[in-house]
Amino acid sequence: MIFGGPRHLELADAGSKGQPWPVPFSTGPVLAMRGRNVAVLASGDPFWHGAGGSLARHIEAGEWVSYPVPSTFALAANHLAWKLEEALCLGLHAAPFARLRPLLGNGTRVICTMRDGSAPAELAEWLTAQGFGASQLTVMECLGGPRQKVRSTPAQGFDLQDIQAPVAVAVEAAGHNGLPQVSGLADALFASDGQITKRPVRALTLSALAPRAGELLWDIGGGSGSVSVEWCLAARGAKAITFEPRESRLENIKANAAAFGVDHRMTAVPGKAPDVLDGHPLPDCVFIGGGGSQALLDHLWDILPEGTRLVANGVTLETETLLMQAHADRGGHLLKAEIAEAGPLGSMRDWRRARPVIQWSVTR
Repeated sequence: MIFGGPRHLELADAGSKGQPWPVPFSTGPVLAMRGRNVAVLASGDPFWHGAGGSLARHIEAGEWVSYPVPSTFALAANHLAWKLEEALCLGLHAAPFARLRPLLGNGTRVICTMRDGSAPAELAEWLTAQGFGASQLTVMECLGGPRQKVRSTPAQGFDLQDIQAPVAVAVEAAGHNGLPQVSGLADALFASDGQITKRPVRALTLSALAPRAGELLWDIGGGSGSVSVEWCLAARGAKAITFEPRESRLENIKANAAAFGVDHRMTAVPGKAPDVLDGHPLPDCVFIGGGGSQALLDHLWDILPEGTRLVANGVTLETETLLMQAHADRGGHLLKAEIAEAGPLGSMRDWRRARPVIQWSVTR
């Protein structure tokens, strides 16, 4: 049996042995034929945004052999004379364009695989809406074959027609609307009902949470999900589960995760802690942004593995008392932040003081 995309099966003249991939994609049909002679046709390097990685995690090393050839990214970089190690490579054939948002900056070079012939125009429209309309796009069709075609155009005013799949697009970004690469993004970037950890406090909070690659955060009392979003942006492969009892806020959390391109690493869970915490993978770090109580702290202390970091913020007198007592009982670090911003006072200005925030951080 020969598995592949319709294009591959036609090129190989697979005939009755051909089996197209199911839609949506699944490796199930291949794995169901374990022990038989099976060939899988994949573009270029099957372990570079290809089917190889999806299959190999389910089968033993002695059960398979792979024959890679130059990948789409290698062919594209060769044509563009780009150093591949200095370009970002993304598989946007099965992912939203928002995955680009944290990566875009003036001069950034990205090579993306695309879903089909209409996707490059959609990407150009998306880039223009993000303030990167001056970016230069190189659309590369059917690379490495007799139907190869390479054309370039700015994103704004994209007018290429009759684009044939398989297609990749190289983006040389031009614009100054990229996301800052440090914690404390502007509040206006987030969908919110007003319940949001404000930018200066969020920066202090992310510093205390100290995100590391591949770690999982529990964000309890997520509000807008801004802390979870910035946690995911801060470290490669970082993930977050955001617990929030209000349905309207859950919608904001999901919208923010999608807008910042981290919805594949952020999960919004309805419910109130501590009850809602059961059944979820234990975290490397916990943030309590709302709904702190003695019962919650005690529950976390009971279930969290040794070495788990915990950060809790509070603005009420009751929460301040709770966190001060937790610090006395369990140690850690206690911080009080009082922030004021300039605002109008008649024809002049004065200081607008925000509620003081008390922050307790500790390692279990």
